[in-house]
Amino acid sequence: MSVRSTGRVVPAWQGAWLRVEGYWEWYRRYWKSNVYSTGLQPLLFLLAMGLGFGSQVQAGPATGGLSYVHYIAPALLVSAAMQNAVGESTYPVLSGFKWQKDYLAVTATPVSPGQVLGGHLIWVTLRLLLSGAVYALIAVPFGAWLNAGAALVVVVGAVTGLACAAPVTALAATTYDEGVRFNAVFRFVVMPMTLFAGTFFPIEQIPVALRWLAWISPLWHGNELARGVTLGALEPLPALGHLAFLAALFAIGALLARHYFYRRLVV
Repeated sequence: MSVRSTGRVVPAWQGAWLRVEGYWEWYRRYWKSNVYSTGLQPLLFLLAMGLGFGSQVQAGPATGGLSYVHYIAPALLVSAAMQNAVGESTYPVLSGFKWQKDYLAVTATPVSPGQVLGGHLIWVTLRLLLSGAVYALIAVPFGAWLNAGAALVVVVGAVTGLACAAPVTALAATTYDEGVRFNAVFRFVVMPMTLFAGTFFPIEQIPVALRWLAWISPLWHGNELARGVTLGALEPLPALGHLAFLAALFAIGALLARHYFYRRLVV
């Protein structure tokens, strides 16, 4: 994509896609180094937990009468999308402000801070769709899917990841040190959410007094949607509730991120 100089500010979407083009130029040179973390890592989890550990888990009420590999496969995709989205929205965003300073360089052109943010979120979405599709395809020979609903699980993973990426991007835009707070995010938010938001077992196994922590986590809403679109048993009203929660989290995060991007990049 190229832009002829007109002396005018580029349209909003065009500015955002110019940022995406920049990300793509970098990614197509280094995509091999990202294959493990984005596509193969969740597959290894599937092999270890779904087929290895799962061979010792009997189908029953806890798994909806399904084998453990079928129960866990959609949630592993969504969980990986959440982790990738948070990872792409912490140090890479901070680097744009602090180390590489490419955000400062880009906003010296007609591209606005809002377009920089939009380009980041679009790029994260494309990365999540790509990594989710890779995982879904590679998992097919292992019998992880029961039907074509796996394609919708990829979309659910991207939606869940975006709901997590937006507020984390806002947090990164307010970070001025070396990113020490990100360690706390991964240790006290991402990891507990991965373990206790219904990825590996139903949250009904969690004590009632602590179950609300799962209810407010975006990953639980994504897991419920993902299992619903491929395994069934999800009513329309609860599905709308899960989507509304994720959409609200994304909207709040995006508005905060936009505010902090302008505050940091506009002098």
